[in-house]
Amino acid sequence: MQSIEFQFLNLISGTVKHKLKPVTDPFIKYQDAIRNGDIRSLARCISLIENEVPGYEEFLEMMIPDDKVRVTGITGPPGAGKSTLTDALIAAIVAKEKKVAVLCVDPSSPFNFGALLGDRIRMSRWYNDPRVYIRSLATRGSLGGLHPMIIEITELLKSAQFDHIIVETVGVGQSEIEITGLSDTTVV
Repeated sequence: MQSIEFQFLNLISGTVKHKLKPVTDPFIKYQDAIRNGDIRSLARCISLIENEVPGYEEFLEMMIPDDKVRVTGITGPPGAGKSTLTDALIAAIVAKEKKVAVLCVDPSSPFNFGALLGDRIRMSRWYNDPRVYIRSLATRGSLGGLHPMIIEITELLKSAQFDHIIVETVGVGQSEIEITGLSDTTVV
């Protein structure tokens, strides 16, 4: 038979472990992999952050963003050539032997809140280039042409060995200017 003290210590240690588990389990294994440029780990963590899985805030605090990474925002009305311009920017960055991450924010599907248009289809020539990472994000009903977790996702990308990040917004009107607060340079 176990002593009361032993049972109490087991109870306390089990409670502490249980409380820490949601904070670290989904993310901790990805930390070093992302810093070393592992794209699959990066993609998985972006999904976890998108869905606000418990522990994502603590995980982002552990990741150290590189403030030298430039962020360029591309915005404008539908059909203005945002994806064409983004494709040309990718080519210019890659020509300088730099790595680039591209976040294409698309309208949300009314059925599953996923990206509806998939603008990255227009940039298919970069799919197999290891210097380019392209990710579609849905607005999930957020106004302003951006994903609600765009700041957090951009900060994660800054810690993932990229030299430049391009954020292409949903085609928006003149009133949606949130991209200017996120990017170093905004192209309209």
